[in-house]
Amino acid sequence: MAGGESAFGLPVGPGRRRAARAVAAPPAAVGVLALPQPDWVQTTLSVTGPADLIATFRAAAAGAGIIPWVHDYDRMEEDWFHLFLTAPAGERPISLAGARILARQLREAVWAQHEDAVSMVGVSRACPFDLHSLVPVPFDILRLGDDDPRAIAWLWENWGTTWPLRRIEEVIVPPAGSSPAPDGDRPGFRLRFWSADWTPWQALARVQAEWPALRFTVCPVV
Repeated sequence: MAGGESAFGLPVGPGRRRAARAVAAPPAAVGVLALPQPDWVQTTLSVTGPADLIATFRAAAAGAGIIPWVHDYDRMEEDWFHLFLTAPAGERPISLAGARILARQLREAVWAQHEDAVSMVGVSRACPFDLHSLVPVPFDILRLGDDDPRAIAWLWENWGTTWPLRRIEEVIVPPAGSSPAPDGDRPGFRLRFWSADWTPWQALARVQAEWPALRFTVCPVV
């Protein structure tokens, strides 16, 4: 993917509205780019258009920045339990009771952290560009878990990236008088974020189709 600006030049019309995966599962569909340790791409997104539509889009794009996956904590505990019982060569293995205690403690810690984060979905607006707010992951996909091949394939097909965005921040846009471009073409909303392996091109294409009066310009840095 080359650097430089790229815009989704669709027709203009009336406007409207993973810590690393524990198990690296193979993608369910051919061509899915889902690496266990992805390369992170920095991208700047600029949104241009009428001020009232930009304000509406900003409100629609804001969210908790969390994908509310449904985890099988019983399965996770059992996986950790068996993992703890497998000691590397030359090391003293942990006792059966010790492995069970550690697995249970880890389960409780992960449960508390994840459920606390999920409780903010639909409540928090701290993230200015939440893909789950714009292109929600269906519940039948969420209940599969983030390491299921079908869930990974859904993210690739609908978001264009298989990990949540990271380090999302709004970039200050210069005042209208400081830019030589006409007000209608001046970015009114600009963001910078990091995405796994690729920009979220599928999600952006869908958002552009849903907001045809706005122009979305992406500039990846590779």
